[in-house]
Amino acid sequence: MNPTDPSASSTLPFLPFALPEIGEDDIAEVVDTLRSGWITTGPKAKRFEADFLAWLGDAGDDIEGLHCIAVNSATAGLHLALEALGIGPGDEVITTTHTFTATAEVVRYLGADVKLVDIDPATLNIDPALVEAAITPATRAIIPVHYAGLAADMPAILAIAQRHGLKVVEDAAHALPSTSAGARVGTLGSAATVFSFYANKTITTGEGGMLVTRDAELARRARVMRLHGMSRDAFDRFTAKVPSWYYEIVAPGFKYNLTDIAAALGIHQLKKAHAFAQRRAAIAALYHQALQGLPVILPPSGPAGDLHAWHLYVLRLAPQSPLSRNALIEHLFEQRIGCSVHYTPLHLHPYWRDRYSLRAVQFPHSQQAYDAMLSLPIYTSMTDADVRRVCAALRAVLG
Repeated sequence: MNPTDPSASSTLPFLPFALPEIGEDDIAEVVDTLRSGWITTGPKAKRFEADFLAWLGDAGDDIEGLHCIAVNSATAGLHLALEALGIGPGDEVITTTHTFTATAEVVRYLGADVKLVDIDPATLNIDPALVEAAITPATRAIIPVHYAGLAADMPAILAIAQRHGLKVVEDAAHALPSTSAGARVGTLGSAATVFSFYANKTITTGEGGMLVTRDAELARRARVMRLHGMSRDAFDRFTAKVPSWYYEIVAPGFKYNLTDIAAALGIHQLKKAHAFAQRRAAIAALYHQALQGLPVILPPSGPAGDLHAWHLYVLRLAPQSPLSRNALIEHLFEQRIGCSVHYTPLHLHPYWRDRYSLRAVQFPHSQQAYDAMLSLPIYTSMTDADVRRVCAALRAVLG
């Protein structure tokens, strides 16, 4: 059967853009949690935090003084980190326009303002030179995004932050297990790093995230604020062997705790993180090889010696492409191949555009990338034959 034959496409199984790989060990741990009688934040969440800390150091990276705080989303983790740093009205936080809205919206939660800058067209990551040019007396923090799994230029960003007395909070939603300058993301010199375990991420808890920091006061504040601003968490109170019903609300906190059901998934997903990363890298290599010679721009692999997490495989159409991006997406879906676009830049969304009077001409690299990009399927259970099917569908109309 020819997978590019329109008459045959309706008989092909749909190839999704992303698909979590849930093993029997993950399922067994969740079942154990359900049978344990403790399903909200408790022993499994604490174990996941401890395991994550150990995982960050398993390649020899410095984890001394690191704290890991499990939360119910990366958005929650970013919000908690900025709140703990005291970001508020009158402050500015610099981030990239080329990201999901969560990166920026957490700044607005706190009444502060967002300053968006463009990306480096080679890496699609935030451009450090533009970050420095955007700094004003109101700037308090920088949120770099490790786009698609390729670490941003953290040495440059951290140096800028040090020169100007700013805090760095890394949006590492795509970046497990990426490295920067040879060190694992999560162990660098930023004030905080936040990972995502959403369903399509490199490991998953369904919904979930992890805030990592060396700042003991930030960690203490985040732990209090992730559960309503309570002076003692429910697990400590309900498992104590003496009456421990009393608690105090010390701040108007949030409901950001990770459940034990979700953490149970994370415990075993984390054990497979390196194997998952190797498979994603192998799929990316197959794409790289098979798509050579087409009118496309292949995604960068990153500096020699550093790990790219390959959360996304983002293809950009070259100017000489015979199809537009939207037409190519329609073609792939006709061939029962899922894909997506990451992202519609923030400057094009009504809220951000109107609040800050943004225009596409201010972000030429992000705009040009957006107009030409699509994310191809990449997930760990994807077979080599699946990859070849995607490439054949692309070659049929581009090659």
